[in-house]
Amino acid sequence: MVSNVSKTHILSIYKSLMRESAKFSNYNFRSYALRRVRDAFKEHKSLADKKLINKEYQFAKDNLAIIKRQVVIGEMYKTEKLVIENQH
Repeated sequence: MVSNVSKTHILSIYKSLMRESAKFSNYNFRSYALRRVRDAFKEHKSLADKKLINKEYQFAKDNLAIIKRQVVIGEMYKTEKLVIENQH
């Protein structure tokens, strides 16, 4: 468990979550994951308790691993792009 989570660690996990979420091939999964990451970080930006910050940081790391696995699974079962997506 991380004892002292700095702002650098938090920004790093945020960027990693956003980067991995953007890799979803399915538009709906991608937009949902990006929105959830943004909303969760906005919701918890005012946390001051070190224990809660450590708990949320660990939760974010666990979710990053989940997103990475889901992206790999999504790549195995690609579908056609939706009309809403740019088709170049």
